[in-house]
Amino acid sequence: MFASIGAAQATVQIHIDLSTQRMQVESSKGSYSWPVSTARAGYVTPRGTYAPTGLQKMHYSRKYHMSPMPHSIFFSGGYAIHGTYATGALGRPASHGCVRVSPANAATLYKLVQEEGAQISITGSSPATRYAAHKPHRTQVAGLHHRPHRSHALAYGPGQRYRSVTSVKSWQSAPMTSPFGN
Repeated sequence: MFASIGAAQATVQIHIDLSTQRMQVESSKGSYSWPVSTARAGYVTPRGTYAPTGLQKMHYSRKYHMSPMPHSIFFSGGYAIHGTYATGALGRPASHGCVRVSPANAATLYKLVQEEGAQISITGSSPATRYAAHKPHRTQVAGLHHRPHRSHALAYGPGQRYRSVTSVKSWQSAPMTSPFGN
């Protein structure tokens, strides 16, 4: 009888390290270490210590095009630890802020948290943030320096002085004639 009371009081310790993109899990059932994906550049995974605020076996994100979030463990508002089908991205920042794990690991973690409860701690600094902050604004391609494309229009339509142009289609039917009336 005391063993079951002790198990009920055990709490799963979940530690997410943003720097290494790994999750360490300690529970009465064992220890685990899994790759995760946290916030990519432009997004944030909150740091701190949290308790789960909700569990959903299958959640669909209304904010992000009804994306599936299997075995969601919510903490801190709309943030969650959940499974992802984009397993090729695990181990590097790729999310909008949630902590993504493989579907199998998400199912294991979900069951552990259901049985034991959890404490979630998130530390470190995101490689996406560090990379974005230190990324040079130009890249070298085959010995040439390339600057990122500035915001210029990729196509131009006739302006005020080209009133004789009636349509692109009419110009396409006779491209050798000047559409500008000169």
